[in-house]
Amino acid sequence: MENILEIDKGEERSAVDEEKLKEKTRRLSVKEAGIYSVSDGFGFRNVSPYALALGAGNTAIGLLSSLPSLIGNFSQLFTARLMRKYSRKQIVVVSVFLQAFMWLALLVPGLFYFIFHFSSGVSSSSLVVIYTLLVLFGAIAGPAWQSWMKDITPKKSGHFFGVRNKVAGTVSLISMILAGFILDYFKQTKIFIAFVILFSFSFVARSISGYFFSIEYDPSFKYQPESHFSFFQFLKKMAGNNFGKFTIFLSLISFGTAIASPFFVVYMIKERGMSYSAYFAVTVGNALVTLLVMPLWGKFTDRYGNVKTMKIMGFFICFTPITWVFSVFFSGWHLLVYLIFIECIAGFVWAGFNLASGNFIYDAVTRQRMAICSSYLNILAGIGVFLGATLGGIIASFDFHFLSYAMLSVFLVSGLIRLVIYFIFASRIKEVRDVDPFDTKKHVVDKLNVLNPVKIVEYFGSGTDGENVN
Repeated sequence: MENILEIDKGEERSAVDEEKLKEKTRRLSVKEAGIYSVSDGFGFRNVSPYALALGAGNTAIGLLSSLPSLIGNFSQLFTARLMRKYSRKQIVVVSVFLQAFMWLALLVPGLFYFIFHFSSGVSSSSLVVIYTLLVLFGAIAGPAWQSWMKDITPKKSGHFFGVRNKVAGTVSLISMILAGFILDYFKQTKIFIAFVILFSFSFVARSISGYFFSIEYDPSFKYQPESHFSFFQFLKKMAGNNFGKFTIFLSLISFGTAIASPFFVVYMIKERGMSYSAYFAVTVGNALVTLLVMPLWGKFTDRYGNVKTMKIMGFFICFTPITWVFSVFFSGWHLLVYLIFIECIAGFVWAGFNLASGNFIYDAVTRQRMAICSSYLNILAGIGVFLGATLGGIIASFDFHFLSYAMLSVFLVSGLIRLVIYFIFASRIKEVRDVDPFDTKKHVVDKLNVLNPVKIVEYFGSGTDGENVN
């Protein structure tokens, strides 16, 4: 069996050999996604509950969701420079191992608070700093990984990423369920032990993920100075080109989304007094639907295009936070059932939008400019997240009890802002590859019951008029 550690040694490879190596790497990439998702389900999904356990307030929760992303995405400017001297594999592997060790460092704020009895202010501040470093190391790897994947994935990448995301979602779902049981088991006595277990598993999983990257094939890539353009040049011209318009739209959607996203957990655990198990049941509902429909969205985007998918699902994501406002009319297990239901709908909608927006860059950007364009996109999206979460924190700090709960005003503002952004910017983005025509009114309004997600999934999976999309 050919050792794919032995990459380019100067010899010429045939197109057949090259494709075999890429195919092996695609299979390894799917396995890596599964392993990484352990750290997602055990780690990333539990940072906000960890902060709440440390006594963090709404401002700290907002910073935890915004500052790491902002700093991490700005660090991607550094990645573009690293790619001039180091291979993409070297950048990714080193960054991933550094991120793995930060999961152990994330236990330090817990030691401060639970063992040495530091104030919640000190503990939550140290959590923000350490988590920022954790996100930063992952962000540095991002552009190099996307450039790498550009060379590995087929031209129509929707199916590949749909399958990859399904595997990742399955493992993340199982990890979230187990994490919920662990947190509930220790919540009455030693909650810190639960987070020690979760973050230790995250460390091990991310380390194994780094190993998988180290044995993947990285096609030869040579930096070409003429392909480079500065961030300010990008900003100057972005309103006049298609990828720039996409960047504006996605960054503003990130802004509108971040207003609410850090505070769903606050609403459930602090304002409604839900248990960790109930919180994870809601989260799992979202993840389960995402898992089931992701391969179907992959087929749909390959056939009808990423832009069409973004436009259809982008409209519906405007209403996902507004549905939370109606939760005020429910309590007890009725509240739990309602939140699970609306999060299942949200999982379907966001699965399509996220897959399409993530794949659009592979269609719209050349190989040489993949890393730099993804960096600039992530920076602006990170600014959007930072400003959105900051605004959400400010609104929450006013403690304005809309329908008896402060967080509901945050959710309402988030939904309305998303709606304004969608109607102004969504129509300006154009598809960049040939796709089958898809009449939104005919296919979605006339032929589907849009309130029945099961029928939508069945339709997207089978194609138009029962024709298979494979």
